[in-house]
Amino acid sequence: MRRYARTLVAVALATTVVTGTAGWASENAQQALTGPPPGIAAWRADHALGRELPDPGRSTPAEVGQFFRGLTEAQQQALVVRHPLVVGNLDGAPVELRYRANALSLRAGHDPRYARLGEGRGRQILAFDPRGRGQVAEVFGDLRTARHVAVVVPGSDIDAGTFDRTKDVYGTPAGMAKALYARTGPGSAVIAWAGYTTPVGLGIDAATGSLAEAGADRLARFTDGLAADGVPAPAVFCHSYGSVVCGLAASRLRATDLVVLGSPGMRADDVGDLRTGARVWAAKDATDWIGKVPNVEVAGLGHGPDPAAPEFGARRVPADDAHGHTGYFAPGTDSLRAFAAITEGKAR
Repeated sequence: MRRYARTLVAVALATTVVTGTAGWASENAQQALTGPPPGIAAWRADHALGRELPDPGRSTPAEVGQFFRGLTEAQQQALVVRHPLVVGNLDGAPVELRYRANALSLRAGHDPRYARLGEGRGRQILAFDPRGRGQVAEVFGDLRTARHVAVVVPGSDIDAGTFDRTKDVYGTPAGMAKALYARTGPGSAVIAWAGYTTPVGLGIDAATGSLAEAGADRLARFTDGLAADGVPAPAVFCHSYGSVVCGLAASRLRATDLVVLGSPGMRADDVGDLRTGARVWAAKDATDWIGKVPNVEVAGLGHGPDPAAPEFGARRVPADDAHGHTGYFAPGTDSLRAFAAITEGKAR
């Protein structure tokens, strides 16, 4: 009876939060970016090689990888120059080609929102899609030689324009990835992946799973692309709403570990419900406001049980000295040390 009463209270609170924000949240409702990358029409019409190019909408990353392995270096580079937006976002294409393609796209673009991404030398932009709010992925380290790889999946309010903002650094995918790479160092590589349409603010998008479902498809394909290019299976770190994405993708992810932090829920009842062979970890510090979000899922609202609760069955990551919702990757914290050990396969 007490559990039933607590559930009713939680449902009422969730409904109040969502309906109370729906008026302004509807103005911030996001349309998930799906489908093939920009420039696809010209790509499909290109027969310069005397053969059909792999269709990003139908070909698997493994098929894409096989296609590129059958080309000469000159043929590969020609495709990069003719179709940088396609090659730069094509899961399964060699990472070196994607870096060059995205550098070309950024240099050719004139959108001030993305100017920071093209600044400096040596940035390894693994994906760049300028449509909508923009999506981006960046690599820290050498994917070609790395023995251990991590992917960081962010939560709400992240896009290509806020990907590497200087405010609240450890709440950004670039900031989290840099901190983790600095802790692991040579022999590891970390990917900051802002490859899905995230919610803006609180409200309906953040309380439902529609954007996460689209993001889960993109994340699963992304990890398939890494595997197709010979990159080791990564540990995947999922922050806030990003943990909803990871929960929905879990059964399809090529990952050694699945780590959620500051999670509102994974749309799963427990670890078994995720149907993954990856080890599942959870971190939540006592000062994180996410702890006040009701852990329910009713009529599509809410994301279910707390992954950091003992009954969920995840391995617990120490986070007592992390601060707030975006402090888990702060240098010197127990959580960052644990994340590094998980990435390097040293955690038990």
